[in-house]
Amino acid sequence: MGEGWAMRKMWVGAGVAVAGGLGFVMLLVVGVYLVAGDLAGGAGGGSKMLAKGSVPAAYQPLVQKWGNHCPAISPALLASQLYQESRFNPKAQSHAAAQGIAQFIPGTWATHGVDGDGDGDRDVWDPNDAIPSAASYDCSLASYVKDVPGDPTRNMLAAYNAGPYAVIKYQGVPPYEETQNYVKTITTLAKSFAAPTTRVDPSEQAAGAIAYAQEKLGTPYLWGGNGTADQGGRFDCSGLTKAAFESVGIELPRVANDQYNAGAHPSRDELLPGDLVFFSDDLANSRAIRHVGMYVGGGYMINAPRPGAVIRFDPIDTPDYFGATRVTEDGAKALPTTV
Repeated sequence: MGEGWAMRKMWVGAGVAVAGGLGFVMLLVVGVYLVAGDLAGGAGGGSKMLAKGSVPAAYQPLVQKWGNHCPAISPALLASQLYQESRFNPKAQSHAAAQGIAQFIPGTWATHGVDGDGDGDRDVWDPNDAIPSAASYDCSLASYVKDVPGDPTRNMLAAYNAGPYAVIKYQGVPPYEETQNYVKTITTLAKSFAAPTTRVDPSEQAAGAIAYAQEKLGTPYLWGGNGTADQGGRFDCSGLTKAAFESVGIELPRVANDQYNAGAHPSRDELLPGDLVFFSDDLANSRAIRHVGMYVGGGYMINAPRPGAVIRFDPIDTPDYFGATRVTEDGAKALPTTV
């Protein structure tokens, strides 16, 4: 009780909240929706730069370079394909025999694999070959459908999924549900890898997610906890954020480093209540994220911190602060559920 009261006093001093749970939640509801109105239509646009740490540091220069291989792709788009295919795992192998970080099947690799690092071989398991090959393959597909009307990037992605002849036949993205979903997924997911060029629109579900998390204050932490009855209603860090957004109709993945890609990334000085905030021992790699909380304003978050602790308010400005995500429904739906 004493800690919670101290936190609320700090919020009042910062001008971001009022003492008392209901007043705090109502302020968030009004504040978030007002900002949403002020910023409507203000976000958007592409970026040639990757968001901080969104691609593991070992692959960031490759993705940045080869993501500009042709106008139909971008670093963020290439990153979203690699994440969707393998979550940047160079050892990934699917049941369909797709291999490596870019998940090439052997027949496609034989035709389109390139020696990206100039060492004399083409190794599907080596990201130095596989990432350039993925970009080169995208650009080859884009050239096949370059005379098709419409957006060249969408047409390229459709060709990747359904083949270039289907795109040519239908003079655009074919009317196949799988292909249309693939195009939407990759273009939506790409936004979470691009460095924002404008302010990021806030989520209208943010206040409801905070209200849910606030109701859990004081609940003991449980590793792997999802808040179910058999677990005594307890959570771990990502279990809490997942349940909070699920309460407002947004389905997040289970682990924190995947939740990072559920939307665009506001800077520290653009944080709004409801943004997810992330922490890592490796500030150059979102795949190393180990903790997540939900920002509430004034430099504080609600979080389930660790075994032996309870859900509580903690400051976010620590040396391991990685960054933030403004969750969107489309962004969450675009996240892969399998590798």
